[in-house]
Amino acid sequence: MTSILVGFLICLMVQPMVILAWQDYKDFKVYELNFQTSDKDLISRYAKENPLLDFLGPHRAKNESSYRVMVPPEKCDSLVKFFKENNLEHRVLVEDLSSYVLAQRVENQRNKKHLQLPHLDVLGAFYTHSEINDYLDSLPARFPKRAFVKQFGWSYERRPLKVLTITNGDGRRDKPVILVDGTVHAREWISPSMALYIIQQLLDNYSENQELLEDYDWVIMPVVNADGYEFTHTDSRYFRKTRKPTNDPDCVGTDINRNFGYEWGHDEGSSGDPCEAIYRGETPFDQPETQVLRDLMLHHKGRLIWYLSLHSYGNYLLLPWGHTSEFPEHYQDMMSVADAGAKAIVFHSNGIYTYGSTYYVLYPTSGDSADYALGVANATVAITMELPAGGFLGFDPWVSHIEGLVTESWVGVRAMAVEVIRHYPA
Repeated sequence: MTSILVGFLICLMVQPMVILAWQDYKDFKVYELNFQTSDKDLISRYAKENPLLDFLGPHRAKNESSYRVMVPPEKCDSLVKFFKENNLEHRVLVEDLSSYVLAQRVENQRNKKHLQLPHLDVLGAFYTHSEINDYLDSLPARFPKRAFVKQFGWSYERRPLKVLTITNGDGRRDKPVILVDGTVHAREWISPSMALYIIQQLLDNYSENQELLEDYDWVIMPVVNADGYEFTHTDSRYFRKTRKPTNDPDCVGTDINRNFGYEWGHDEGSSGDPCEAIYRGETPFDQPETQVLRDLMLHHKGRLIWYLSLHSYGNYLLLPWGHTSEFPEHYQDMMSVADAGAKAIVFHSNGIYTYGSTYYVLYPTSGDSADYALGVANATVAITMELPAGGFLGFDPWVSHIEGLVTESWVGVRAMAVEVIRHYPA
C-alpha cells in the first residue's frame, strides 16, 4: 500500500484539479451486517427509509445472511444505534474508504499513461466512455470486413451511444444475432471491461472463436449508461443511476433496469421514490439511454436469438421473469444455456454460479431489460450475467483483478454461445 500512496501523492502534484474534483469518500465507513432471516424485513424497511445509505443489500439475493453497508460519516451514529437497538451483529470492515478509492484511482490513471490510445489493453485499466468510443471507432479500419460501428442515439448529456457489430466477413445478411450490452449501472466497471474482452476475443482471436461467428452476428454495446458511467470516473465512484434530473432536486437519475416498458411500475421490484437505487422513472422509457437500448433490440427483432446483459456483482445467471414468480415458455431451454455456462466456469476455475429465474434466485424486478427482450423483442434466450465481485464493495475491483474476472467470465459466455448456436442453428 505504501507504493500506491506514494504514487497517489505524485499524481496529486501532477493533476491536482482532476483529483480534487473527485469525491474522495473521506470518513465513509463500510459495515458488515450479519442477521437472521427473521430480521430481513426489518432491515429492508430501514434501508427504504434511509435511501442515501448503500445497503448491499436488501435488493440483493434472497438467501444472503449478511450485507455490506456504505455509510457517510454523518449517518454512522444513527446506523450503529439501529444495529444495537435491534441486536444486529455488525462490524466495521473499512474505517475510511477514501484511501482505497483514491489509491484505485491513481492505479488506474498510472496504468493508462503507458497506452497508445485508441488501442486499449483491456486487462490493464478501466476506461472512460470516450476512450471506449474511440476504440470502437478504430476497429472498422483494422477489421474492414468484420467490424461495423453505428451510433444508435444520444445520452441525456449528449454523449454518443455506439454499437459494434461483428461478423465473419462472408457478406451474408440477416444472420441470427447475439446481442450483448454492458454498463446499465454506472458503478459496475467490470461490465464494460467484459464487453471489451468479448470484442477482442471475437476480433483479435478470431481463429480460436470463428465457430461463434460462422452463422451468427454479434452486436455489442459496451456502455449503455454513458452519463452515469462517466460520472463515476470524474465525480463519484459509486454512483449507480443515469444523470437525468428527477422531480427531487437532491436525487438525480433513474435505474435503467427498472425503466423498460414491459411490466413496468410494480412496487415489488422497483420504486417510485427518486432517492432509491431502484427508482423506475416517472414513465416507462423516459430515459434516453433506455430508448436507445429498446430501439437496438427492436432493430434486430426476428433475428435476436440471445440477449446477454452484463452486470456485477454476484455470480448469477438470471433468467426472466423478474416481475412474477411464473416461468416463461421455453424456460428449460434457457436453463440449458445457463447450465452450459455455469458448468464451464466450474470446470475452468471452480467458480460457482447460481442460475434460474431472477424472481426466485435474486429478487423481484419490474421493468428490466431481460424481461423486455423476451416479452417484447422476442429474444429466444435472455440472460443477465452478474459477474464476480471485486474490491471492497463488490463493484470496485482493482485493475489487477480484471484479468481473472474477465477470463473466467469469458469461459462461461463462450460456452453459453456454443449452446445457443447448437440449440438454435441458423
